[in-house]
Amino acid sequence: MKLTRRHALNMTALAGAASAIGLAPVRAAEPAPLVNLVSGAKPITPEERLTRIHLLQAALRKAGLGAILIEPGSSLLYFTGIAWWRSERVTALVVPADGEPLVVTPFFEAPSIREMLAIPAAIRTWDEPDNPMAVVAGWLREQRLTRRGFAIEETVREFIRDGLQRQLPDLSIRSGADIVRPIRMRKSPAELALMQLAATITANTMRYTAGKIERGMTPAQINAIMAEATKRQGAEGGNGLVLLGEAAAYPHGTHQRQEVRDGDVILLDAGCTVHGYVSDISRSFVLGEPGAELRKVWQQVRTGQQIAFDAARPGTPCGAVDDAVRRYYERLGYGPGYKLPGLSHRTGHGIGMDGHEPVNLVHGEKTPLDAGMCFSNEPGIYIPGQFGVRLEDCFYMTTDGPRWFTTPPTSIDHPFD
Repeated sequence: MKLTRRHALNMTALAGAASAIGLAPVRAAEPAPLVNLVSGAKPITPEERLTRIHLLQAALRKAGLGAILIEPGSSLLYFTGIAWWRSERVTALVVPADGEPLVVTPFFEAPSIREMLAIPAAIRTWDEPDNPMAVVAGWLREQRLTRRGFAIEETVREFIRDGLQRQLPDLSIRSGADIVRPIRMRKSPAELALMQLAATITANTMRYTAGKIERGMTPAQINAIMAEATKRQGAEGGNGLVLLGEAAAYPHGTHQRQEVRDGDVILLDAGCTVHGYVSDISRSFVLGEPGAELRKVWQQVRTGQQIAFDAARPGTPCGAVDDAVRRYYERLGYGPGYKLPGLSHRTGHGIGMDGHEPVNLVHGEKTPLDAGMCFSNEPGIYIPGQFGVRLEDCFYMTTDGPRWFTTPPTSIDHPFD
């Protein structure tokens, strides 16, 4: 099946358009020398992180909450610049609706925390015999915040919430998803620039890797090429999914032995990280000549990807993008809904500092699309026992509509053009 004339015209117009902030999508046909592209990239500034804190505090006040607790992970990095890990030793950020934030951390970790902290904040420490939640509770009492609602970032572990509740039985604790999500979902120009660079590097990596693939290669060998190509460009990560032949019919693969054969699908799904921001791209192609059925399905997936892109209009519920793709697939005889053969997973997911962020392009999701939101667009088609095809490119929303980070290919014969 071929793209409709309308979709072809849309793709041509979009490929030549630059975004409102000056980002241009990658063209896979351009030369992609594997040189360090990250060395000149600008990380998020302390000033921008402080602006995020102010937005967080404004959201707390609007919700009538006194404070929010965030533990290590992407949200802690997002607001403070602290890149830390989760363990049984609690490190946490507490942001009040007004005033200076607090970081609670083990005594022996404090020098490292101070080194990374990019915003003004108090630091209180606890020793190994101490209860870190007692430190948090004591500070809340000092700030007279125990009678106001208290939020926890949605990924905070239960033992932390439970520990705080035991210290302050009357404290009203609730999820802070509605406080943090709206801030993180809308990316700034600086964030989009880092995501664009990550996408460029992954597009270069896939093009380079495809040129190195030979018959008989295994997923591990191909993955090693991708990882090395990513590293040479200065980014972190690069490992991903490599699915060959029938394995491509299962979105996250199989443990069965795989190797490259003429005419079989080669599905690459990978990304990288640049100053905390990620990419996510998939390409499906073959070594040799694709069969007629594979060629047809590939083009159906590409049309589905464009339908999703066209449906992503400001104000449209995220779920409507997924619905538009499924209506098209069902007309072709796939599904219905999420049944196989067809598209068994959501059309896309949010992306930013995490590979998968709220919210998703999935049936029933009512969150309206808005400028600054970023998503993957990956409406694959999977035929169990035969093969699967997935094409994935990410886009970001502007006030005028979506813009690609990477331009999708137009045919299985030119999967990187």
